[in-house]
Amino acid sequence: MTILIFFILGAIGWSFTEYALHRWNGHGMKGKTRFSREHLRHHAVEGYFAPLWAKIGVAGLVGSIVGALGIGILGPEAGLAFTFGFMVSYGSYEALHSRLHSHGPSTAFGRWARKHHFAHHFNCPKLNHGVTSPIWDIVFRSRRQVTQVRVPRKKSMSWLTDNEGELLPQYAQDYVLAGRRHGPLI
Repeated sequence: MTILIFFILGAIGWSFTEYALHRWNGHGMKGKTRFSREHLRHHAVEGYFAPLWAKIGVAGLVGSIVGALGIGILGPEAGLAFTFGFMVSYGSYEALHSRLHSHGPSTAFGRWARKHHFAHHFNCPKLNHGVTSPIWDIVFRSRRQVTQVRVPRKKSMSWLTDNEGELLPQYAQDYVLAGRRHGPLI
């Protein structure tokens, strides 16, 4: 039972870390840190993610630090369970975030997560910092529920439009394309 509790606490620890890094470093540092520059590039260039080798390197470093601190503070069993929960959640976040950008939704959660995340990307980057959960956005009052997300045509995700760049009908309830097809944004 103790292992499960510390695994869950590790997952919650990642959830807060995800929100904090995104809000206070990714956006708050305004390009002053490497993470912030990478994150702002992710916003500016649709489909851009830091290279996989960099993500693996960061995950190794983070896992080592969290593991050392966890074991040092909680002892080996609880510390490893906390670290495992943290790192499984971290890896799940990376996979989900990539999928939000590359594939259309196939579940109710996927639909919600895309609307929540793309409202952040395209409508108000000061809100909706949680990618996998709205919990910390609710706690810190940075959540905005949206009915429809306005997506700039030139930044639209490939799953959102047809070959002519028009919105696919199955997404019309949740998204609207902004700007002319071959011109500047309106």
